[in-house]
Amino acid sequence: MPAVPARLRTSAAAVGVPVLACGLALAGLATWAVSGRAGSPPRVTVTEAYVFQPLGPAQETAAFFTLTNDGGSADRLVGITSPGTAAPPALSEHRMTSSAAAYRQRVDSAAVPAGDGLTMTPYGIDVTVRPKGTWRPGDEVSFTLRLRYGKPLKVRAVVVRPGTGTGRRALP
Repeated sequence: MPAVPARLRTSAAAVGVPVLACGLALAGLATWAVSGRAGSPPRVTVTEAYVFQPLGPAQETAAFFTLTNDGGSADRLVGITSPGTAAPPALSEHRMTSSAAAYRQRVDSAAVPAGDGLTMTPYGIDVTVRPKGTWRPGDEVSFTLRLRYGKPLKVRAVVVRPGTGTGRRALP
């Protein structure tokens, strides 16, 4: 059996690597398509919604939502409204200064990744709200969450004392 010339071996290796990479990418895309998620729109739901009861003379508090995206495409939370607030709610992010002081920074939107979601916490993304009237634990506050691609989500968040917010199911 004749030996393969070195030049032919080098050419085959130079062509083979990209062909192999393309084949692997195509196999991955085929698997994604067969799973039914390729190109599917975002499917965002709210599974948890609560708002901290304002304490003392504070005029602002925070609301938290857990958004789950079971769709095949990402979405973005781009706005929040509420008839129960004295000023429009603001999407914000918890930040720390170099001297360890905390502050809120307003953000325009928040990602809701496909196959995952967004969980708001006091240490990350949340919604800054100014109550209209007095909120007590157990009260419900209506919110409408606006997404870039999905339809608006109307939910009621339960007022809780700070530190007791986990496990609050979103109310339709």
